[in-house]
Amino acid sequence: MIGIAAARTSFKGASTLLRELAGLALAPKTVERHAEALGREIAADEDRVIEPEPTAAATLYLGLDGTGVPARTSEVDGRAGKQPDGSSRTREAKLTVVWSADTRDPAGRPVRDPGSATDNAAIETIATRDTDTEPAPFARRVLREAERRGFDRATRRVILGDGAPWIWSFADEHFPDAIQIVDIFHAKGHLFEVARAIFGHGSEIGEQWARKRREELDGGRVDEVIAALRGHAGTCEEARRNTEYFATNRQRMNYPKFRTMGLCVASGGVEGGCKHIVGVRLKQGGMRWTVNGANAIIALRCAVESNRFDDFWERRADATA
Repeated sequence: MIGIAAARTSFKGASTLLRELAGLALAPKTVERHAEALGREIAADEDRVIEPEPTAAATLYLGLDGTGVPARTSEVDGRAGKQPDGSSRTREAKLTVVWSADTRDPAGRPVRDPGSATDNAAIETIATRDTDTEPAPFARRVLREAERRGFDRATRRVILGDGAPWIWSFADEHFPDAIQIVDIFHAKGHLFEVARAIFGHGSEIGEQWARKRREELDGGRVDEVIAALRGHAGTCEEARRNTEYFATNRQRMNYPKFRTMGLCVASGGVEGGCKHIVGVRLKQGGMRWTVNGANAIIALRCAVESNRFDDFWERRADATA
């Protein structure tokens, strides 16, 4: 009961729910202590036990993303960040989501199959050093989730992301035959950011410019988008950065081809996962986390939201029987 309540809301809120609904008088600190201990146990179980699904969908999607978690000062001391002074107030939680999309909407476009998405996340690194012989912690986490879902057994494997280099480095190394797609809404968002940088906020000319680039992107005319960006690269740093972004990801933005193949071109499930798994629970007002505490609650929340909580308890009961 503590696990379910603490996965859904703050420790204080969980304390209130347990008292009002179950008559359990537990202080928020007691809830925190037990919830984090349970989360660590779940994380260890998840690391140790892989039970592959018996069948895999014909097409499986693997999405990757990251989001900041507000951290205690001791966890960010000396780390570079986005604050005006170059410091950081957050640690990045990386998340992977695996889902299928055999369902079609009325227009015939693929949509995520209900209940098919499973989430796995942690504040972990994916970077490796030349001397490393094993994948980095988050890379191992993604590979476990892919094995569990049968990603390697799917006829078509698709990796969706926002264009961050670490995503494609991981994909190239571990799933070189997978189709790589940059989330179309992230790509379009970049175009509106460039328009604001060039023409200013609220500019009608800027809106028209961005809409034109968006139409080119939808039509697969990425070279025209790059040419338009390059025309402003000499006077606008945002345009220069995005010229490189679109040029680097040109092949991952062939949206007409991907649509013809019946593939998703948006990673809404990944974006939603970052918000739902991490943001809703760990980014409430006034929260500041240790890495260990955040990872414990993330593990707990992933188990609950991915419908694996009962499986964990069954294994736990078997081990203590």
